[in-house]
Amino acid sequence: MRRREVIASLAGLATWPVVARGQEPGRVYRVAYLGPSPIGATPQAAFFEELAKLGFVEGKNLEADKRGYGQRPGQFSETARALVRAKVDLIVCGGPEPGKAAQAATKTIPILVNTDDMVGEGLVKSIAHPEANVTGISIRSPDLDGKRLEILLELLPAARRIAGLAGGDTASPQHLGELRDAAKARGVAFVIRTVNAYGEIAPAIEAAKAAGAQGLNVMGSALLFGNRKAIFERTAALGFPAIYQWPENAREGGFVGYGPSIVEIYRAQISRLAAKILLGAKPADLPVELPDKFDLAINLKVAKALGLTVPQVMLAKADEVVE
Repeated sequence: MRRREVIASLAGLATWPVVARGQEPGRVYRVAYLGPSPIGATPQAAFFEELAKLGFVEGKNLEADKRGYGQRPGQFSETARALVRAKVDLIVCGGPEPGKAAQAATKTIPILVNTDDMVGEGLVKSIAHPEANVTGISIRSPDLDGKRLEILLELLPAARRIAGLAGGDTASPQHLGELRDAAKARGVAFVIRTVNAYGEIAPAIEAAKAAGAQGLNVMGSALLFGNRKAIFERTAALGFPAIYQWPENAREGGFVGYGPSIVEIYRAQISRLAAKILLGAKPADLPVELPDKFDLAINLKVAKALGLTVPQVMLAKADEVVE
């Protein structure tokens, strides 16, 4: 059940007349998505719903190029080039690899990226001045990975060994070293398992559990997010408590999720940036945005299946408890 109700933004409805007046009469705008999410995924559906409120309606003055959905690593570059040849007006990318593939394919078509660390991943020069044709949302995963480690240790106070599951698309040696140091300061060993492909995920989880890890921090990564259901299943089968990067993950079958809402990022932030770009704004003039709200969601059904009792103090901190 909800612990705090999120107040829905009315900004899209308020700006409808202004946005509609700024459109070119008779023009059909073409928007493409490039990333691991399948067609119909909730975040992307929220994006198009909000775009419609802002005056860009699919089937009327908006065409969605859907060939970039459900992509795997290794496919992004070819698909990005195809989207450029199709002369779309905007490419929305989920994660750093799709973003870099689009960036390599075009220096003129605007690109919006939702990723873990826009600057650290080399997608923009700075948050305030992104330059070139790329801007987007930076969800601050390096900071949040550390916060998720703290939460997991609060939930598992007896744990002395925690594993981190990292995607090679986002993990950096410096960041992983900082997490190890933070765990060590609390008397906990933190062992990293880095994966670069879907087939490596289950073996990495199994190896971490076999090595004695008592909990798993599933770190920010487009690769891991795109394969989260497989992670839910493997951790459940192993009785392995895990924390994830989005609160929605707890609703989907994960134990705990902490971070910004991915649905709200697409609905409230990416859609608004997209509307501005479609109306003529240049990505270089649109600073990279950061999320301003972070939610903690705990799934008590999963906790029960794992044989865990969630402390009342943690339930009190939770924004959402799934029962």
